[in-house]
Amino acid sequence: MLEYKSLYNSSIVSLSDYRCSACRGGPAEEEHSSDNKIVLMRHGVFCKHVGKRIVASDVNQATFFSKGSTYRVSHPADCGDRGTIFSVSPHVLNDMIHELDPSISDHPDRPFPFVTGPCDSRTFYQHRELVTVLESVQSYPPDSLWVDEKAMLLITDVLNAAFQRTGLPKKRHRPRTDADHIDLAEAAKSYVASRIGERVILDDVARAVNASPFHLTRVFRRRTGMPVHRYLICLRLRTSLEQLAAGASDLTALALDLGFSSHSHFTDTFRREFGCSPSDMRHTLTRKSLREMSKNLEA
Repeated sequence: MLEYKSLYNSSIVSLSDYRCSACRGGPAEEEHSSDNKIVLMRHGVFCKHVGKRIVASDVNQATFFSKGSTYRVSHPADCGDRGTIFSVSPHVLNDMIHELDPSISDHPDRPFPFVTGPCDSRTFYQHRELVTVLESVQSYPPDSLWVDEKAMLLITDVLNAAFQRTGLPKKRHRPRTDADHIDLAEAAKSYVASRIGERVILDDVARAVNASPFHLTRVFRRRTGMPVHRYLICLRLRTSLEQLAAGASDLTALALDLGFSSHSHFTDTFRREFGCSPSDMRHTLTRKSLREMSKNLEA
């Protein structure tokens, strides 16, 4: 028995949880992949039969399904299997792969020249972390900007590992000046900074700076040392410090004005960053301000 549950969906990527309770046996009837998909396993094992070739898929592997491909599945164990299906927007996926294999321009409908690729411990942990966040019951939903960037990073890592294992030549990059990348990063920072109180979506930022989501994500991290989402959160939190120092009393209103989904979302994020709650910080900042004002008056 095969069960699916949607975990996340955006214009860039969708994630679905799948659980198969099949016992040892197979191969089953032939299946057709309706889309380009990458499966990262979290439990168990299955075998993918492609023609006469049989490939094992387990937690140490990323498994690739090209749109329109046919295959059969068997199960070598009785434990069943479970994993996450990543479906990337075609133009984003092609852009990612073009960085590694420029020949994709000749076959954009068949982006994967391999069936499996390695999944190292770091990638497995980040995958598990992402699924935990998406599955957990929270008072506020995960930020789509964070999910898109996290998913893009995971997919980039497994694609890099798969291409490295196959030995396919990487694309020779055209010379690009630092100024090009600086301009792109600065334009993205300007766009984000002017919208700290709004819901910022990666696709929108990319369109605003005339770049693909993948290129923006890669260049922004390289130039700033952090993802776009992290940069936005820093802007929001540091802006909140000024508001708290000014004596902002309605923390819910402050949270919503700065783009947080709720008071608790703001408080949790603030505490992780500064080690105390916004109300405690307000008390500290206000007390320091009064003390400094008193010293100035005495002088």
